[in-house]
Amino acid sequence: MARRAVRVVCSLDVEEEGLFRGRYPVASPQTANLEHLHKLSGIMALGARPTLFCAYTVFDSDRAWQACEALAGASRARAGDEAACEIGCHLHHWNTPPFASEASCLDSVPSCELAPELMQAKLHTLFERARDRLGHRPTSFRMGRWDVRQRHWPLLAEAGILADASVRPLHAENAGHTRPSHFHAPLGPYRIAAGGKTIVEFPLTCAPLFPGLPWLATRGPRALYHAFHQWGVLALLPVYHPLWAMQAATLAHLASGDAAISLTWHSSEMMPGGNPRLPTEAAVQGLLAKIRRYLSWLTSKYDVAFLTLGEFARQAGPGLPVAFAEEDADWATPRTAPKPS
Repeated sequence: MARRAVRVVCSLDVEEEGLFRGRYPVASPQTANLEHLHKLSGIMALGARPTLFCAYTVFDSDRAWQACEALAGASRARAGDEAACEIGCHLHHWNTPPFASEASCLDSVPSCELAPELMQAKLHTLFERARDRLGHRPTSFRMGRWDVRQRHWPLLAEAGILADASVRPLHAENAGHTRPSHFHAPLGPYRIAAGGKTIVEFPLTCAPLFPGLPWLATRGPRALYHAFHQWGVLALLPVYHPLWAMQAATLAHLASGDAAISLTWHSSEMMPGGNPRLPTEAAVQGLLAKIRRYLSWLTSKYDVAFLTLGEFARQAGPGLPVAFAEEDADWATPRTAPKPS
């Protein structure tokens, strides 16, 4: 009997250190973690074709960018003319120019605090710096902290984004709305109508612990709903979940009818101490071994096609439905949006 076909997109947020420190220097940010990108080779040897969502600090540093180029060059040597990884853009709006203040060290702030004009200017800076390095603007994107809002979709469409990976289904807004509303987003890929165009959205693969649990969460105490992602969700974030939980999330997701998997982590999580959960090289190697075991398990059960996000959008995008959000949700534009061209 033929095995079920499953598409898998692996991605990394490739960025400066600071994720777990809460403070980001404007000048001379630390990007030593990129020297550990070569550790992806064992995962890529299994067929993975990672999308590297690079922050402005990576494009702006010769040394950091050289690490990305080295990985792309090594993958090209293995795969022929076509590189086995994709360079996308990752916006850290808090430390991407232009800046609203003269502070030398900035806090990570929610994107809702930025005026649309300032956000647009930061996106322009990011994509133009990427163009300087690549010779063209990337068309794949992820917002820092998964903090994409409804107001951002037209800006991303205008910037030429064709594929995005910023949505986390089953993650609700908090009481103060400093976190976006992604709770009711589709669990599988879909298209978003924005700016007269469409963007392919490939959300993080998430699954509720039990069927029906999200429905109950929306009818229970609001505090439980706001914190649902902390107690009711399994997600394919290998740093935070053991192998059995990743496998359970995958099986539950595929049982829902979707056949696309998103697996992601951070570049800093391949550097000892880059994440408090991974203080040593042994811990980092344990994470990479877990990812390899997961991918080996996946390929043993299914007919797996590894794709970059851009490849997925080109292959599967035209057949995906256009989804519309409720008026106050952030995972798509509202139904009143103009029809795409």
